[in-house]
Amino acid sequence: MSIAGHHAEHFRLSVEDAVAVITLDRPERKNPLTFESYAELAGLFRKAAQDEAVRVFTIAGAGGNFCSGGDVHEIIGPLLERDTRGLMQFTAMTGELVKAMRACPQPIIAAVDGVAAGAGAIIAMAADLRLATPRARTAFLFNRVGLAGCDMGACAILPRIIGQGRASELLYLGRAMSAEEGLAWGFFNALHPPDALADAAAALARELAEGPGFAHAMTKRMLQMEWAMSVEQAIEAEAVAQALCMTTGDFRRAYEGFVAKRRPEFKGD
Repeated sequence: MSIAGHHAEHFRLSVEDAVAVITLDRPERKNPLTFESYAELAGLFRKAAQDEAVRVFTIAGAGGNFCSGGDVHEIIGPLLERDTRGLMQFTAMTGELVKAMRACPQPIIAAVDGVAAGAGAIIAMAADLRLATPRARTAFLFNRVGLAGCDMGACAILPRIIGQGRASELLYLGRAMSAEEGLAWGFFNALHPPDALADAAAALARELAEGPGFAHAMTKRMLQMEWAMSVEQAIEAEAVAQALCMTTGDFRRAYEGFVAKRRPEFKGD
């Protein structure tokens, strides 16, 4: 079942040449999330696990900003009316988006321009690779609304990307991380001018899509699983994973291409 036929109601979705592009598209409000868009995004990434036609995701925002997080009027206000059970339903649903992004086998590229705040910063964090523009401002601003920084996996994932001390600073202060800080700290893989960001993300997505798909999925899975392993366990697990990859058609194609002095065409099997 391919997500190519999915009719996206709360964002734009296009699929071309094995690359799915998600565009958060409420530019007049800096692309905030709603209860519905949270659920639809999570559902899409869950469905992607069964989709062999899509090999890479790119997620971006329209109108010069990435995502301003949960909509103040459509989410923050209504949460004040909920009881504990209702609040747990909401926080579990937001966490489901991050779990779905990490569980889907396809690499996810976040293309961050302008504001990436709150849950928008989390979506960038939960991606596999992050590109940005010099004007990107990434803020884990939960404390600004009177909440803890431990939102949607931030206390587990952010320190692993930028280090415990830097993550602590951002989560305690709620201040925006500049694009230059993000690049220096390893949050962003590269910076590009605003008018070149989409092309850079597309080029990176194409490069990933042309790679060995089964092996990419295995890399993503092992990067996730090995957080909770000792080095001994990780080496054992990687031995099993790599042996599996050696049974793929792409492994054989790479060898045959090397022997024939031509670039292999990977097919993902």
